[in-house]
Amino acid sequence: MARIGIIGREGRMGNALVQAITAAGHTCSGGVDKGDDVSRLADASQALVDFSAPAALKSNLHAAIGAGIPILIGTTGLTDEHHLAIDHAAQAIPVLQTGNTSLGVTLLSYLVGEAAKRLGPEWDIEVLEMHHRMKVDAPSGTAILLGEAAAAARGVHLGENSESGRHGQTGARAEGAIGFAALRGGTVAGEHSVIFAGDQERLVLSHSAENRAIFANGAVRGAAWLIGKAPGRYTMQDVLEL
Repeated sequence: MARIGIIGREGRMGNALVQAITAAGHTCSGGVDKGDDVSRLADASQALVDFSAPAALKSNLHAAIGAGIPILIGTTGLTDEHHLAIDHAAQAIPVLQTGNTSLGVTLLSYLVGEAAKRLGPEWDIEVLEMHHRMKVDAPSGTAILLGEAAAAARGVHLGENSESGRHGQTGARAEGAIGFAALRGGTVAGEHSVIFAGDQERLVLSHSAENRAIFANGAVRGAAWLIGKAPGRYTMQDVLEL
């Protein structure tokens, strides 16, 4: 049984996390939101789960380091500066950062990497995602995670080999590019498809999220897995031993 603290307790994910922690046989050691003392929560916990906001990331990492406990970061919309802060924190504590904590998406990202590696650059890759109307960032963190899996398998940098927001006379598709398309509407929890388009054939790998609980369940499993691990930066694929 682990004591897991929630950063972003009052959000939609925060409520789902409370239920998932209890269902998994662990204890919710408390929760904080904007303006609350994260350090006190960290001192009472064995691991933290952060689904708050990018602006709070550095202070959350500082609290985890101060308490000497691991932290799982599911916050999306992170910048290069945030990732540098995570790299620095990972020298002192175990940190798991991911764009999606779903176990199904974790396996999907692995399969995307395997497909990208085996099919080769002559197959065009497009990542299509849809989320509810209230989502504020695009492409989604999951879409980026899937694009990064494909780019890593090809040995290229996603930022230098991606296309999104096509409109008007864009010209032909760049060879080797990884495309992104984002749809928003309704109450969709999350839909992701990675399309591999070759000569006269297509392969589509997809995942549908039917309830936010799947993200909470994966996050709790990841947070509990982190306890006792050596300092370092981990992924959900490490949790599934992929």
